[in-house]
Amino acid sequence: MNSTRVTITTLALILTLNSAAWSQASKDAPMPQAATQSTTHATGTFDVKLDPQPTDEKAGGETLARLLIAKQFHGDLEATSKGTMLSAGTAVKGSAGYVAMESVTGSLHGHAGTFVLQHSATMNRGVPQLSITVVPDSGTGQLTGLTGKMLITIAEGKHSYTFEYTLAEAP
Repeated sequence: MNSTRVTITTLALILTLNSAAWSQASKDAPMPQAATQSTTHATGTFDVKLDPQPTDEKAGGETLARLLIAKQFHGDLEATSKGTMLSAGTAVKGSAGYVAMESVTGSLHGHAGTFVLQHSATMNRGVPQLSITVVPDSGTGQLTGLTGKMLITIAEGKHSYTFEYTLAEAP
């Protein structure tokens, strides 16, 4: 598999993974909750830039694609993020996967700080499975104690998010 094919497969995977089917699959996943805090919902839009990186034989060669992620969130989450994604496509149409780590800096419903989102996604012959969760204990500043999951939707070429979270006091 050549680098151009992996990058094209990666971009197609990202668009497919973020469809309404992914949103439904993510909604079915249980939401971790703090014992004394209720779940809060944040919604909005975001702009994303993906920057494909050169392949590296020491890191999987042309089998894996690596992309840098830069996002600008708008709405209840006013933030920027930077991250790294690894993806793999296969010779079977509709089968692929990606993982990513994304560091988010900004304000969530007026609470300033940072946190890390972890993405894990697979597509098995067109059947999606997606999880985007806050890395435990990654919240800083007024976001210390943050837990939650994010859903991403792409409709008519526009990206939006729904973020279900709890903000508990750190132990």
